[in-house]
Amino acid sequence: MKKKILVANRGEIAIRLIRAIHELGCTAVAVYEKTDDKSRHIRLADEAILLGDGPRVDYLNIAKVIAAAKKSGAEAIHPGYGFLAENPDFAKACEDAGIIFIGPSSKVIADLGNKVVARSIMAEAGIPMVPGTEDLPPGNEGFKRAKKFGREYGYPVMLKATCGGGGRGIRCIDDEVQLVEEIPAARAEALAAFNDDSVYLEKVVLKPKHVEVQVIADKTGKTLHLGTRDCSIQRRNQKLIEIAPSRVANPELLEEICQTAVRAAKAANYFNAGTVEFLIDHDFNYYFMEINTRIQVEHTVTEMITGIDIVRNQIKLAFGYELSFGQSDVQIRGHAIEMRINAEDPKNNFMPEGGKQVRVYRSTGGFGVRLDGFVYQGYDIPEVYDSLLVKLTVHGFTWDETVERVKRCLKDFAIVGPKTTIPFYLNIADDPDFISGDFNTSYLDTHPHLFHYDEEIGEAGKLARLIAEIHHCGENPFAS
Repeated sequence: MKKKILVANRGEIAIRLIRAIHELGCTAVAVYEKTDDKSRHIRLADEAILLGDGPRVDYLNIAKVIAAAKKSGAEAIHPGYGFLAENPDFAKACEDAGIIFIGPSSKVIADLGNKVVARSIMAEAGIPMVPGTEDLPPGNEGFKRAKKFGREYGYPVMLKATCGGGGRGIRCIDDEVQLVEEIPAARAEALAAFNDDSVYLEKVVLKPKHVEVQVIADKTGKTLHLGTRDCSIQRRNQKLIEIAPSRVANPELLEEICQTAVRAAKAANYFNAGTVEFLIDHDFNYYFMEINTRIQVEHTVTEMITGIDIVRNQIKLAFGYELSFGQSDVQIRGHAIEMRINAEDPKNNFMPEGGKQVRVYRSTGGFGVRLDGFVYQGYDIPEVYDSLLVKLTVHGFTWDETVERVKRCLKDFAIVGPKTTIPFYLNIADDPDFISGDFNTSYLDTHPHLFHYDEEIGEAGKLARLIAEIHHCGENPFAS
C-alpha cells in the first residue's frame, strides 16, 4: 500500500495510527494546533500541517481538516477517537470530498450516534435492551413523559444526552423532584457538548458489569468478533482500567454476548472496526448499551490477547481489502490489562494536572509489556486537552501472572512533576476484589481505601533513586 493518510487527532492515538500507517508502507500526515506544537506526533509523521492557534477548536474544525487533507494530497483520513471520530458530518464531508474515511459510513455513524435511533435498530433485531424512552419532547410534554416513565419503572433512572458519548451527558436521577430539576440542565449540557439538546431516559441497572465486544467487518458483510473486554472500573462514567477477556465467571454467557454483538453490528450494516457495549446485572442478564463507531482507547488489550492489529485492519478495510481471517482464526491467548496513566489527582476527584511539566519520565518495559504514550521528560502538559499521558498494557499467560506483571511495571514507572494515577493503580492491583474479578461499575465508590496512599514519599523516593543513578553513571562511565 503506497497511500497517503492524514491523522485527524493528537496524543497517543495519533502516534499509534502513524506507526500502523508506516508499517503498511504508507505516508502519514499529522495536523496540530499551535498549543500542541511540542507534541511528539507531529515529529513522527512524514508531514505536519498547522490547523490554527487552537486550543481544541481547530481539531474540531471540519473545513480545516478537510482542507489540510486536500493540501497534502491525502487519500484517506483516520479520525482516531474523540474530536471528530464519531461526527457524522465529518464522515460525510470526507465522502463528499472524495476522501476515504477510515471507519463506518456517515449514515451508520449518525444512526448509532443517536442513542434513540440505535435502540430502535436493536429492538427490531431482537437485541436485549434496558427499558427506555424515546427523545423527550421540549416543554411540559417532556416533563410529563419523563414522570410517567419514572413512576412506571421506579427510580433511579438515567438521564442521557441522545447524542452523548465518552461518559458525558449522563446523570443518575434518584427521584421525581431531581428529575424535574435536572432535565433543563441536561439539555443545556447536551447542547454545549454535542450541539443537540435532546435527552432521553433509561432504567438504571444497579451495580452492573460493563462488558464490551470488539467487532470488525468488511464491505462484503463478513462480521467477526475479537472477544470481550471488561471496562467496569470507571470514574465519572469514564473508563480507567480495561481487561481482556472479561472476568465474568460465565463463559457461556460471554460467548452469547459475543454472538449478540455480531448480530447487532449486522443489524446496523456496520463496516470497519467498532465496539458493542453491554451491561450485565447481578443475575447475569445482559443489556445492549451502544455501539461505538471508532477505535477505542482500550483496543490494546484485545490486540494483546488475539495478536490481531486492529488499526492495521481498519486501514486495509477502508481501502477495499477483505478480512484475511475468519472467526475460527481468532484465538484468545491469556489475559491483558490496560491502565490509563493520567495526569490526575485521584484524591482530589481526579482533578487534571494540566499546566505542569514532566520533570522526570522513565518508563517501564519487559516481557509482555506495551506502552502507548506521547510524553517525554521536559514535556509541558497542556491544560486544554485530555489528561492521558501513557497507556500501560500488559499481557500474561495466566491472570495471576498478568496482575503481578502490571504491579511490577507500575513500580518501575517514574513520572515526576504532575500527580498521576500510578499509586492509585498500585492499590487496585493489590486489592483482593480486583484480583478475584469481584468488581462492577460501583467499584471505586465501594472501595474508599484505594484512595489512601502516600504519594509524596513514593515520588520523592523515585526521584532520589534517579539522581543516585545519574551520579553513579557519571562517576562510572562503563556503568550501564
